[in-house]
Parts: sequence; structure tokens; C-alpha cells
Amino acid sequence: IAFVFFLSADIISTVEFNHTGELLATGDKGGRVVIFQREQESKNQVHRRGEYNVYSTFQSHEPEFDYLKSLEIEEKINKIRWLPQQNAAYFLLSTNDKTVKLWKVSERDKRPEGYNLKDEEGRLRDPATITTLRVPVLRPMDLMVEATPRRVFANAHTYHINSISVNSDYETYMSADDLRINLWNFEITNQSFNIVDIKPANMEELTEVITAAEFHPHHCNTFVYSSSKGTIRLCDMRASALCDRHTKFFEEPEDPSNRSFFSEIISSISDVKFSHSGRYIMTRDYLTAKVWDLNMENRPVETYQVHDYLRSKLCSLYENDCIFDKFECVWNGSDSVIMTGSYNNFFRMFDRNTKRDVTLEASRENSKPRAILKPRKVCVGGKRRKDEISVDSLDFSKKILHTAWHPSENIIAVAATNNLYIFQDKVN
Repeated sequence: IAFVFFLSADIISTVEFNHTGELLATGDKGGRVVIFQREQESKNQVHRRGEYNVYSTFQSHEPEFDYLKSLEIEEKINKIRWLPQQNAAYFLLSTNDKTVKLWKVSERDKRPEGYNLKDEEGRLRDPATITTLRVPVLRPMDLMVEATPRRVFANAHTYHINSISVNSDYETYMSADDLRINLWNFEITNQSFNIVDIKPANMEELTEVITAAEFHPHHCNTFVYSSSKGTIRLCDMRASALCDRHTKFFEEPEDPSNRSFFSEIISSISDVKFSHSGRYIMTRDYLTAKVWDLNMENRPVETYQVHDYLRSKLCSLYENDCIFDKFECVWNGSDSVIMTGSYNNFFRMFDRNTKRDVTLEASRENSKPRAILKPRKVCVGGKRRKDEISVDSLDFSKKILHTAWHPSENIIAVAATNNLYIFQDKVN
């Protein structure tokens, strides 16, 4: 079942459910954050349980200019991370390349009336005319959702921020760029603590960059980060203040028979995610998604081919820069299914228990509300069956880089360029 929202202005750059799944936030290239809220289920409209409607829209980041380096800083939202809800308001972190902001999203349905020193228009009254003391009262008003920036964490990154991750202590979070990872306290905006620094003394000796980083879901001292060389490092902040020495190092030895000019590029990890249980980590590189057991460093326990039919197309994908696309990956709420995107607006799901997989397409033509998605198949060479699509007719400009899975239900959000699709499992 699909509900389609068209965000006309721009390309969606991140998608994230909050901890309950009641809210879904998207960020776009224009620096805007759009929050969708789930419809409350009503007795007479049970089928609408997965519908999300726009709750709040606000401009999170503006374009800036770095005069020292003569560089434009894009307003594009790279990542959004929600904080668990502590009171009636919601809090989220959003980041562009340089600056992280903490936003408070709150509702107002009452307004105070009857000030002593101001008139109804808000102008100050002449004190000489005030002869009585009034008690202001709260009057009901139309519901207003307000987004206000509570903290701005700036000036800590020389390179572009690619990840932010909230720690399980909910007091700290980290932000990662190509060469450094910083640890922040939510209350302190003017300083951060550098916990990883892989910048070599001589930049000509640089061999790899940090591509993604995430905190362990339960242990506030543990985090992982991935690299452009296809490796994952697990670090423990109890071991030392600067985590340049990892605790565990995950790497799969390369198969020499598969070695090619593109080997290094396609082995770069574009996303790393802990399972909800904290036992596994999932990584996504250009052609595969891999699941690693935290207790086994020498190879992944599961490897899923996302679009192996592109192996023969790497040359043209290099020429049109698609080979540098950064696909994300997500777990479902019970860690039994993983999902990641592909080209032609396809996205893939892999069931870890049954080893079954499915390719689905997010497109406006196939996504009438409450229609059932048909599995798609790509054929390579030979005879093409009626419902298959040839690898040569895939559209590489249509790509699904960003997806999100509801924390407890089978509801997924899929960003296809400037469309947001929300699918849910079939309701009987």
C-alpha cells in the first residue's frame, strides 16, 4: 500500500522515523525539514492506520559562504536524528556539511490574553493609564506547530559531516567527517571532544577516509566507523580518550579472482548500522549489503547481492559518476529483514531467516494508494520474460539512496528523488 507525497522543491537527502514511529522526518537539498505525523486509527477507517500527513515544515539550514576558503557551504540536510521524547515536545538533530542544529518541535493550542503592560496588539501601554491589575488568561486557539532552534553546534569540522549519531546516554552525540569524529555534549555548543583523528601529518599519505559512524544502541562507550577501504573499526571510549586504536577491526579478505580497476571504489562502505539488539552490524558497499557478527572480525556472517547484474556495467557507471553513489541500509524492528536501495527506483529486501529476497519499485505509475506492489525482476542477457526488465533499460538517474523502517511495524519510507513513498504491509 503506498501513499505518495510530492515535495516539489527538491531532492530528499535523508529520511528518519522517530523512536515511536509516530513521526517521520525528511530533509532535502534546499535545507528544509518536513515532518509527517501518523493518522490516528479510527473505527470506521481501519485501513488508514499507516497514513502520514504533513505535521510541520521548517527551514533548518541556509546556504552560507566560507570567506576564508572562498567556498560555498550547501544548505542540503545530510542527516536527521531524533532524540527520544522526554516531554510533550519533540527534539531532533539535523546537519548539513558543517553545522549541526538541535530543533525543538512543539504544539501550541492556547494563547495568553489580558496583559497588564501591553494592549491586545502587543504595543506597550502608557503606565499612567494602568489603574487596575488584570490576571492574564489562556484562551484556546487553532493548533500551531512551532519549530525552534535550541542549539547550534558549529565550527568543529574542516571537512564535510557525513554522519551524526545520538548516544544511548542521551547526553552526548557524535558527528563524523572524512577524517575526524567529534563527541558533543547537548548542553555545550562551543566545544567538542575529538575522539577519532585519522588525518596523516602529510596529506599525500592519505589512503582512506571515514564514510559513516554510529553509536552502539545500548553501550554508551562503544561506536563503529566505516572507511572507504571497506573496513569497519569498533572503538571503546573507555580504552583511551583518543580512539585512534580500534578494539576490533572487521575486514573481508579480497577474492583475487574478482580484482579489477574498480575493486577499491566498489568496496568503499557507504553506510553502517547496528542492529537493534546490538549484536550485529550491517554495512552497505556499492554492490552488496553485509551483516557482521560483533564477535567475528575476519568475514561477514551474511552477504547479500543487491544488484550483481551491474558488475558488467561498472565501466559506464564510473563514467557517469554513479559508481560513487552512497546507498544507505536499514534493519526492520526485529532485525530479521534488511532493506536497501538500488537504481530504476528499485529497493531490495532480504529476509535473514528464510534467505528469500524481493525487489520492489517505488514509482508513481505503480503506486496507486492501497495497490499491492508487484515484485520486479532484472534479466541479464538471453531471453527476456514478459514481466522482466532488461539490465540495459534500467534508469540510473532514478535511484533510491535513502530509506527508513518503522521501529516496530512493517511500515517503510522510501525516498525516490523528490518523492516520498510510504508502504505498509497488507491489512486484512
